[in-house]
Amino acid sequence: MKDFPSKQDILDWIRENPGKSGKREIGKAFGIKGAARIELKSLLRELQQTGEITRERKAFRKPGTLPPVTVLNIIGPNGDGDLIAEPAKWEEGTPTPKALYVPRKGGPALAKGDSILAKLTPVKADPPYEARLIRKLSSGNQERALGIFREASQGGRIVPIDKKNDREWVVHADDTNGAKDGELVEIQRKGARKMGLPQARVVERLGDPLAPKSISLIAIHEHGIPDAFPDDVIAKAANAKPVGLGKREDLRHLPLVTIDPHDARDHDDAIAAMPDSDPKNKDGHILWVAIADVAHYVTPGSELDREARKRGNSSYFPDRVVPMLPDELSGDLCSLHEGVDRPCMALEIKLDKTGKKLAHRFTRALMRSAASLSYEQAQDGADGKPDGQTDPLMETVIRPLWAAYDALKQERARRRPLNLDLPERKIILSDEGKVLSVRFRERFDAHKIVEECMILANVCAAETLEAKQRQFLYRVHEEPSDEKLEGLRETAQSVGITLAKGQVLKTWHLNSLLDAAIGTDHQEAVNISVLRSMKQAYYGPHNHGHFGLSLARYAHFTSPIRRYADLIVHRALIAGLGFGKDGITPDEEKSLDETGAHISETERRSMIAERDTNDRYLSAYLSDRVGNEFDGSISGVARFGLFVRLDETGADGLIPASSLGREYYRYDEDRQTLTGSDSRRVLGLGMKVTIRLAEATPITGGLVFELLSAEGKKLPQGSGSQKRGSHKKRSLKRSKKSRSKTKG
Repeated sequence: MKDFPSKQDILDWIRENPGKSGKREIGKAFGIKGAARIELKSLLRELQQTGEITRERKAFRKPGTLPPVTVLNIIGPNGDGDLIAEPAKWEEGTPTPKALYVPRKGGPALAKGDSILAKLTPVKADPPYEARLIRKLSSGNQERALGIFREASQGGRIVPIDKKNDREWVVHADDTNGAKDGELVEIQRKGARKMGLPQARVVERLGDPLAPKSISLIAIHEHGIPDAFPDDVIAKAANAKPVGLGKREDLRHLPLVTIDPHDARDHDDAIAAMPDSDPKNKDGHILWVAIADVAHYVTPGSELDREARKRGNSSYFPDRVVPMLPDELSGDLCSLHEGVDRPCMALEIKLDKTGKKLAHRFTRALMRSAASLSYEQAQDGADGKPDGQTDPLMETVIRPLWAAYDALKQERARRRPLNLDLPERKIILSDEGKVLSVRFRERFDAHKIVEECMILANVCAAETLEAKQRQFLYRVHEEPSDEKLEGLRETAQSVGITLAKGQVLKTWHLNSLLDAAIGTDHQEAVNISVLRSMKQAYYGPHNHGHFGLSLARYAHFTSPIRRYADLIVHRALIAGLGFGKDGITPDEEKSLDETGAHISETERRSMIAERDTNDRYLSAYLSDRVGNEFDGSISGVARFGLFVRLDETGADGLIPASSLGREYYRYDEDRQTLTGSDSRRVLGLGMKVTIRLAEATPITGGLVFELLSAEGKKLPQGSGSQKRGSHKKRSLKRSKKSRSKTKG
C-alpha cells in the first residue's frame, strides 16, 4: 500500500469528490486495504468529532459544503438575472451556501420561492456551486404567500388574501419582522409540514392593504413579477445613446405617425400609407410599418437582455406599468416620440386595391414621427372633425390610412378570422388611486387600422424568416380540441343553433354560430361558449398556425418594447437579412423551445395578475354598495354555483349554489347548466339576471351575489342564512380556480 493518507489528503479528496465520498470510495482512492481500513475508520471518526467533516447516510463531506444531490429553494435572481438557490435545510449559525441554477433546454421556468431537487457541482466561482434540475418539487406560491398580519400573544397569525386559500398561518414572535396588526405582509413557510396550522416567517412588510395603490402591488408580489431593476441594468440603460443614420435607410421624410391610447408612455409602432404610383397597380397602396429598434440597445447576453428575458413582457395595471425594459429605453430612446430621430425596423408593403399583399421588404432605418396621435384624435379627423394637430395631416396621413384600411377590410373579409364580440373594460382612477368609474373601452376604426397593419406586419415577418430558413418564435394558436368542440356543440344545440359535425373546423364555422346568435337572448352565452372553447395561444419555434386569426403562419414582431418574443423575431430578421452583428445567436436558436415556454408562462402570469388586480379594484369600488341590486348575465356555471358578470361594471361575482333555494340543483357540465330537482328550473350561460350584492371583499377581490330573478322570473330565496354562510367560504375558495380555467 502507498503511504497512509494524511488528514489533509482526505479532506482535500472529499472536497474535490463530493459525489464519491463514502468510506469505501475513500479507501479505493488511496489504495487502503486490509487492516489499514480500521485506521481509516478511526481517522474519519476523529474528523467527525472535531467537526471537520459531517456524515450524511454513507457519505462524508466538509461542514459548510453541500451534498451532490439536495433540495434547494430558489431565492431570486442576482444582478445578472441568473437564478440563485440555497439549501432548504442548513445548520444554524453558519453562512448558508448559494448555488447558481443552470437551466436545461426544455426545462420548466422557475421563479422565486420554487423548490427543486438538484444535482450540485462545486465550482471555483461565486456562488461556489452550480445546480442542475433533477425535478421541480413545488411552486413558489406553496412556499410564499401574501396575507394580513394579525397580532396574537405569542406572535401572530396570517390571514391569506388569496380566494383559493382559507387556511391561516402561525408566526412566532421572533419571526414577525416587526409587522404591525393589519399590515399586508409576504411570508415564507418555516419548518416541516406538521399537523395543525403551518408555520411561517414574515419576509417583507408591504404596508396598508387597503391603500388604493397597494392593490396592484398585491398582485405583483403574489405572482412573483419582478418590479425592480438591478443596478447594473439601470446603469446600462442610462448609458445608452441616441442612434445616428450611419448605414440605416433614411425614412425621416415619410409621414409616419403613432396612434395609441391617450395616456400611452411608450410608442412601439408607427404607420403611414400613400397611393401606389406604379401604373401596374392602379388604385393600389403603399403601406409602411415602422417598429422600434430595441435590438440595437438590447443585445444578446447583455445585462438588459437577461433582465428582459426574465420578465418576458411588460405587465399593465390600472395604476402602473411594470415594464420589460427600464424607462430610459421603454419611455425614451426606443420609443417613437414625435419630432425626434429614432432607430427602427421598417417594413414597406405593396397592396392592390382589394387589400391583397403583392410584395414587401424589410429595412433597418432611421425615422422621425410626424405626430403622436391618440385613437380618439385620429378617429375624429377621419370623421371630419380634425383638431389643431390632425388638421395639417388630413391629406398626408389620415385619408391615405383610411383608404388603405378600406382595402385591408376586404382582405380580412376573405380571410374570415374569428369575430368574437368581447368588450373590454377600463378602470378610471383618481390621482390618489381610488376608483372613480368603470367604463367599457370604445372601439374605433382607428383601433382596427392599427390592428390590421400590425397583423399584416407580423405575417410578413414570419414569411420572410421562413424564406430565409431562420429559426424564430411563432405565435401559435391551435384549433379547439374535440372535447371543447363537443361542449360548444351541446351549448349551441341547447339554444337552437347547429354546429355541424364531420368537417374540418374553420373560423367561419364559428363566425356563423356567432352571427346566428346576434340579436337573440343567447348572444352572450354563445360568445362566452366560443371563447371558452379556444386554446390558449403560446410561443414556440414550430409552426402550428394561428387559428383565431385564420393565418397559416404568424410571428409577433410589432411590440419589442413590451414583449421579448418580438425582440427575438427582430434579431432573427437582423441575422437573416444581414442588417448587423446584433442578430440572433446560435445559442439563442438552440434554446428557442425553452425561451418560448418561459415567455408563454410569463405572459400567463401577467394576465392573471392583471385580472386579479381588476377584480380587487372592482370589489373596492362596489364595497359601499352592498345590498344594492344590479343587472347582469351568467358568465360561468360550476357545480358549486353561478358566476355573474354585471352589466354596469363588468365585475364578476359568485352566486353560491347553496343560496339558490331549498331544492338541489343538478350540474350539467356539457350544457353548462344548473337544473332544480323539484322546479326543473334551468340556469345557464348567458341568461339575464338581477342580483343583490351580498358581500364585497376588496382584499381578495371577491364578490358574492344573491340571485333575485333570471330572465325576468323571480326565484324563491334560499333556505336560510346559516346554510348560505356555511358554504360561502368553500365556494369562494373554489371560484377563482374555476374562473381561471373557464376564461382561457
